[in-house]
Amino acid sequence: MADSFDLVVIGAGPGGYECAIKAAQLGLKVACVEKRDALGGTCLNVGCIPSKALLHASELFAEAQHAFPGMGIDVGTPKIDVKKLIAFKDEAVDGNTKGIEFLFKKNKIEWVKGEGVIKAPGKVQVGDRLLETKNIVIATGSDVARLPGIEIDEKTVVSSTGALKLDKVPGRLLVVGGGVIGLELGSVWGRLGAKVTVVEFLPDILPGMDGEVVKNFTRILKKQGFEFKLGSKVTKVEKTKSGLKVSVEPAAGGETQILEADVVLVAIGRVAYTGGLGLENVGVTTDKRGRVEVDQHFKTNVDGIYAIGDVIVGPMLAHKAMEEGVALAEQLAGHWGHVNYDVIPGVVYTAPEVASVGKTEEQLKADGVEYNAGKFPFTANGRAKANKTTEGFVKILADKATDRILGVHIIGANAGELIQEAVVAMEFSGSSEDIARMCFAHPTLSEAVKEAALAVTGVPIHM
Repeated sequence: MADSFDLVVIGAGPGGYECAIKAAQLGLKVACVEKRDALGGTCLNVGCIPSKALLHASELFAEAQHAFPGMGIDVGTPKIDVKKLIAFKDEAVDGNTKGIEFLFKKNKIEWVKGEGVIKAPGKVQVGDRLLETKNIVIATGSDVARLPGIEIDEKTVVSSTGALKLDKVPGRLLVVGGGVIGLELGSVWGRLGAKVTVVEFLPDILPGMDGEVVKNFTRILKKQGFEFKLGSKVTKVEKTKSGLKVSVEPAAGGETQILEADVVLVAIGRVAYTGGLGLENVGVTTDKRGRVEVDQHFKTNVDGIYAIGDVIVGPMLAHKAMEEGVALAEQLAGHWGHVNYDVIPGVVYTAPEVASVGKTEEQLKADGVEYNAGKFPFTANGRAKANKTTEGFVKILADKATDRILGVHIIGANAGELIQEAVVAMEFSGSSEDIARMCFAHPTLSEAVKEAALAVTGVPIHM
């Protein structure tokens, strides 16, 4: 006898668990299938949450080393206990995953432990148990992308998972990939003493980010000790008695350079995780990159089967998956659910942070959109001066004719929090003048957003 549900969600990452919770809140009988021993998916277990714990701890360590003396604080020479650092990270993970488990119980969602296989529309097999349901949501997330010929052993050649649990600070860390994950984890171990080299296939780090932000961020990271091999690719990693020998050559071809490293972090991106789901059993179509194809309501080509998050087209971001999960749950419960893909922020949680939402200058130029740009540096912000966090700036791009905000890009302390002001303004079709005429608390870093808005069509007060 099969168990019957209104909705079965496969995957308990941010998109899956929010979809399940919202659907249950709206009165549906919900089961969530998850094979991990803890809920939360990659994000809570081996992604967003643990990396932010390590970033926070390593940033405080760096401050104690370099900033405290200038503030008149003498704590001596700080030392790092990697074992306790990892335990601190694990505590953060445990607290968050147990929080999701509590929410499942509170909302009467059944957690079905195991791997889910779609046997037919409305039928999901988990071990020897068959779940019957009106609707199935695929929310299985993504897996690390791998380099051909380079084996990840999670000891000396690691993915982001292994980089979160190293047992000592590597003397030399070579990061393959200049995207968000590589730069964040490179920052963690770089602050703790590793010599970090980043090899990026493209001419610049952070592909798709605003060019001016990337240029400034690269300069800042170099000042922090990062070394970059841009327009280059890793072709081989050889293990030796003294460590690793890494073959690096120009992306366009040319002479191979041998670099030595103690740990190599492969962070070239992620790929949709759809293997073993049984999509072939029901004929669900996927694209050439293995992502599930869906319509604007997240529906696949098979009735009753939907997909959200990293397994479909779009940025592989936890908050994007969350929004999709909630919107889909609302639709399945007979309500109206929608995601505004033009206003999804992205953040790099380094120090300083980098955050953006909307279009870059490069995109606007390519689209032939006329715009005004306003920029304000943190060197002219009172709170940033007091805190000695003056690196970076806020840049606002607005339509030349209507003044509607088209994009906002921030590099600086707390950029990940400051960007949300722009998200709110853009969600309600706000203009740069709308922000410029708001009253901002003083002294705050957020005043730089107001000043950048003033600069779009006029002159900032403090410039």
